Amino acid sequence: MTADYLLIDVGNGRTKLGLATRDALLDRRDLPTHGVSQDEIRQIVAGWNFRRSVIASVVPAVVPVWRQAFPDLLELRHDTPMGIGIRYPKPESIGQDRLANAVALAHLHGAPGIVIDFGTAVTFDILSADKYYIGGVIAPGLRLMTDYLHERTALLPQVELCEPASAIGTSTVAAIQAGAAIGYRGMIRGILEALKKELPQGQPVHVVATGGDAGWIIAGIGEEIAVDPDLTLHGLRLVGNLAALSHV
Repeated sequence: MTADYLLIDVGNGRTKLGLATRDALLDRRDLPTHGVSQDEIRQIVAGWNFRRSVIASVVPAVVPVWRQAFPDLLELRHDTPMGIGIRYPKPESIGQDRLANAVALAHLHGAPGIVIDFGTAVTFDILSADKYYIGGVIAPGLRLMTDYLHERTALLPQVELCEPASAIGTSTVAAIQAGAAIGYRGMIRGILEALKKELPQGQPVHVVATGGDAGWIIAGIGEEIAVDPDLTLHGLRLVGNLAALSHV
């Protein structure tokens, strides 16, 4: 079977790959972003048959390597057909992954809406009721914050992030875990509350979370937030569909 797309989501640390038809993801793989070679690309896609490749990258320097492997590569840009508009002063400065997330939000969940993407940074991207990308928020990612805490202090260890047993930590590790989970959720709630106040009142706001830490962080937020770990890949799939219709 030949699938329609190879979907490539290049993050700061890892690159996620998806094999997809026009309607669904069939398989997923991933590899480190930096230092990727042609041999590694051939190995990671071995056994996958597809017609076209679509990429969103937050690391521009690695795009030529992927383009060398797939000369017909479609790179998601602000001027790529997306089925949404952009109402933003410098649209070329919007991260490609953020555009993919906004596309998936609009087509799969609805507008107005907010995407929360838990990566190296946590990003909030906002879609207006008339399906325009209008801006967002960028804050440090959870692991970036805890790693920095370890690196910049003499006595605080690097810890495995997990749900704390209680808010009162009875060890250094437990105290860091409580600060990370409870404090980070407080930040997420605060940003969401501020964003919702600036969106038109009287209609539901669709909120979707994605990224590595989305599941366990959102589980303790206490709000109705959908979690879709493949949101960015779905956005690329939809961009591929729109490009096929417009013959890009």
